[in-house]
Amino acid sequence: MATRLRDYNVRVRAISSGRKFPEGLSGNASRMFENSKTSLAEDFKGVTSDGTVVPGLFSLGKTGQGTRPIKNAVNAFLASLDPQERDAATFPVDGDEWRKWSNIHIFLMRHGAVLDEMNSVQRDLALGVLKASLSSKGYKLARDIMKLNYAIGEITGKFEEYDEWLYWLSIMGTPSDDEPWGWQIDGHHVIINTLIVGDQLVMTPAFLGSEPVAVYDGKYAGTHVFEEEETAGLKLALSLSKDQRSKAVISDTVPREVFTTAYRDNFELKYEGIRYDELAGDQQAMLLDIIGLYVNVTRPEHADVKMEEVKRHLNETYLAWMGDIEGDGVFYYRVHSPVILIEFDHLPGIALDNDEPSRDHIHTVVRTPNGNDYSKDLLRQHRQQEAHAHVYV
Repeated sequence: MATRLRDYNVRVRAISSGRKFPEGLSGNASRMFENSKTSLAEDFKGVTSDGTVVPGLFSLGKTGQGTRPIKNAVNAFLASLDPQERDAATFPVDGDEWRKWSNIHIFLMRHGAVLDEMNSVQRDLALGVLKASLSSKGYKLARDIMKLNYAIGEITGKFEEYDEWLYWLSIMGTPSDDEPWGWQIDGHHVIINTLIVGDQLVMTPAFLGSEPVAVYDGKYAGTHVFEEEETAGLKLALSLSKDQRSKAVISDTVPREVFTTAYRDNFELKYEGIRYDELAGDQQAMLLDIIGLYVNVTRPEHADVKMEEVKRHLNETYLAWMGDIEGDGVFYYRVHSPVILIEFDHLPGIALDNDEPSRDHIHTVVRTPNGNDYSKDLLRQHRQQEAHAHVYV
């Protein structure tokens, strides 16, 4: 595997350096690469509802929740690397590498240390970074998706493209109690960005998905993901009255991708659907449960902090639905407020041979709108605070 992966990466590095796409890497890959160049040329603004960032939503402060377990896990991982490996795995905290992620299964614009080329000790320590940062539920979900990526390799025979360990871990900045730093994992269907400022933690954009979502044969038979997210969304939709559905349902067909996928950091997505205060009490509780499924991927202490932030904006929170509600059809839903954006979508096959969307291919994304994806707004405030302090030294 390692030799084939290195050969494949030679081609990808040629692409990422700006050369013409070789034959066999056209189509979606070519479009993705062109989109990336356009996106990265823009200054970061963040996802907004109308192109204007709402100010004052996020502020520097103390959460009272420590980040030492994450710092210790990252330091242990870095200590296991030799100088060349460490150089490949580390980047400046202000670098563009944060925004260079994509779900495309070939290794377009990947960076960092790939788990496939690590020894068993290094790989366990890399996974330890995820384990320290995520909840037990979130860690299991990420690992199950990685196992299902191996299952795609079993189904297609393309282990040079689909495998359990084709994931790249990058450490941004230096683990610190005071200075901003973080980490990113990037690979097919598992992309998580985590930036820490003091004891504040932002874990978006987070893109998680799978094709297939369940396997019943092979090495990881019995693995199944996104059952709760699918069921909870459908349960709320089925509870809606006729009048409520007329507000919530904005299309009879599902989109071919979540709207705020890779290289859409500045996407404009208007509020649509039914507002939280137009739901009955039990429906409001169901909507909070849905939000919790996504927020609680993060370690519990910081997930609680995020949920409190979400609750402050509930009367500005919308549920939008596309596709079927009755029966076993496909659907898309999103939950959108000034401080969180969640998308869930059923998609057509990519590795599997189905041209129409099915429940066997799911993408989800969580964003922090209004400029705080990658903790950018907190990072901006931190830099301003540093500059102000320097003036008066």
